[in-house]
Amino acid sequence: MDADKLEKYSSAFTLADMEVFVFPELMYSLVLANLMSPILWKWKAEDCFKRLEGKGSYKRLMRLKQFIMDEYEFNLDLQTWGLTSKQREIERFGPWISAEQLAQSNGLFGYEGDKYYFDVDIRRHFGLDKFEGDIIPYWKTETVEAMTAFRRKPGYSTGAGECVSLSTLYAAAAFIVCDIPLEDIHMVLTPLHSQNFIDIEDGVITNNRRLVTKSMWFNGTEISNKAQRALRNEQVTVVANNTGYIHCLYDTATIEPGVYRKAATRLGEYLSSELDAMTFASFLRGNLPYHKYFQFCRRLRGEAMFVKAEVLFGYEHGSRFRIADMTFDKLLDEVSRDDYSIYPIEARVCCEQLMGFVRSNQITIHNPADRDKMATFLAAFIPDARKFVEELYAFLHLVPRMPGFDKTYVPSEPIRIPVGSSREQVIAYLESIRGRHPVADLAFYAYRDMSRCEWEPFMKAAIERSPVSIEACKDKSDAEAAEWLAAMANESIYDGQRLAQPDEVANFGSGDGVEKAIALANLLHARNPGRPITIAIEGQSVRLIADTEYSFSSTKDFRKTLHVGA
Repeated sequence: MDADKLEKYSSAFTLADMEVFVFPELMYSLVLANLMSPILWKWKAEDCFKRLEGKGSYKRLMRLKQFIMDEYEFNLDLQTWGLTSKQREIERFGPWISAEQLAQSNGLFGYEGDKYYFDVDIRRHFGLDKFEGDIIPYWKTETVEAMTAFRRKPGYSTGAGECVSLSTLYAAAAFIVCDIPLEDIHMVLTPLHSQNFIDIEDGVITNNRRLVTKSMWFNGTEISNKAQRALRNEQVTVVANNTGYIHCLYDTATIEPGVYRKAATRLGEYLSSELDAMTFASFLRGNLPYHKYFQFCRRLRGEAMFVKAEVLFGYEHGSRFRIADMTFDKLLDEVSRDDYSIYPIEARVCCEQLMGFVRSNQITIHNPADRDKMATFLAAFIPDARKFVEELYAFLHLVPRMPGFDKTYVPSEPIRIPVGSSREQVIAYLESIRGRHPVADLAFYAYRDMSRCEWEPFMKAAIERSPVSIEACKDKSDAEAAEWLAAMANESIYDGQRLAQPDEVANFGSGDGVEKAIALANLLHARNPGRPITIAIEGQSVRLIADTEYSFSSTKDFRKTLHVGA
């Protein structure tokens, strides 16, 4: 391989945050790798999904959410995959992207986003402030096998993964388990987050382990507000789907422009809502400082009764009933008579009165002139009514900062996998197009199938980007490190002729003999780069030959000789 291709293809094995950012083809390649994984296809046989056979995709997607929440946790341990340095990464990716561009758009290089992120000190929020000077963590995206293997790590009772891992997992599982077409699944990356927009019904956004429907997006709860942070406060860096990708910094894009425009339009519709009693109550729910200007009115046995907004939201907080939805009357019944007043509360506007004004004047919150009318009406009650109305509008209408449409679009063959395809059909199809489709080709590298891939990229990734296995042996001699590896369970986290990287072996305490030998080679090379190392794989026998010979056993059935170092 030439140097540029080798860098990209080796990145398919490590899938670090920086690598996906620089080589956006990798994002969808991991989705395709997960589509080939036997783990996800086994989910279809789970009772919870078997019972939903014949039901709609939306209902199955809602069940998938609970399944993923039960099986995986969100992992934000920044040192899971070890440390690197800013300078090393800048030098590595210099041919593709500048240090200035990285600082503007990547969370590891000082990215602060807009005012929101300055206010919450985003680097401290994510724990990046722990890393002084030039040192930064590897943020590596896990395959579904690596995510599942987290249960082998101390402190984990389930699988785990970071946000990009969870988004690629959701994308593949939505197709396999829920029969949602790939054409309806769009990956949306920002500098600090990764999520999917699934174009089904009114739209659904995957957010780490959770799903956010349109009604949930506008419900004003703390969970929903957190789910909104990325799209409200960050530039979208990459959008990827089955037709290709578009990147905020690159002049060329492979995504089909019509598909991208439709996806952006549908996402925009999802992020916009009308003003009614329910959405107004949702806005107040998440904006406590405004409660003091509002009250709610009800009629009890023909008598008008008034209750302060903050009091009613306090009742709602401990109730399964909600303001302004079909359970509103039941919530009102829970309010103590002592918390009601028979007189309107002075200097507060009645929410019902406001909604009456909206209806009678046919107020449309998206119309600037109507927002002016609303601000005028509220000026008698709220000191800065215009600011209030504009915040209400911002709550109901978000325009995400998507990559610009003005790109040079390079035609790319879409990935076309019909819903209902079997795993074998998926693999056969991807195999058939990989010669002409770089994303499909990279998928086999992300899938770790070394019977179908060249070994040079795998070994480059193993030797250059596996700091965890080196750190784990820092107090061990060469012989002790070999004994440590030999004592691990002789079982790969990957089936067939697929291989784990050294840091996966170290993190999950398990590995086939081939994987153990490569992990040991990584350590020996780090200690003495000039030392020649040979790994001789002959079926079940694996020998590493350096100053000393070490032996391991394998079930991978490879016959290969690998050389590391001089």
